[in-house]
Amino acid sequence: MGTYRELIVFQKADELAFRIFKMTDFFPKEELYGITSQIRRSALSIPTNIVEGHARRSKKEFKQFVNISLSSLAETRYLYDFSKRLGYHKKDNSEIACLIEEVGKILWSFYQSI
Repeated sequence: MGTYRELIVFQKADELAFRIFKMTDFFPKEELYGITSQIRRSALSIPTNIVEGHARRSKKEFKQFVNISLSSLAETRYLYDFSKRLGYHKKDNSEIACLIEEVGKILWSFYQSI
């Protein structure tokens, strides 16, 4: 097995986390310790759990960490939708919504293949 950086699923999850961080730069300052912090943590948890699982060198443990990534993705998806309903998205972030769906498909396929 190569490095985690070579995994498409990691690359896509990393891009999603990056875009979520950039998007939340424009959230209201009073949300810094609320939804901003929560969506950032959930989005960052997706690639970091892939990295940690990969480092374990056990398929069983790797699958467990990818499962946690799936849960973090679900949380990120909900928080993205909720923040949109609150009007916190200052511009069209449909690319992020598409990326969330893409990561979900790739991550689920990856989970099933382990």
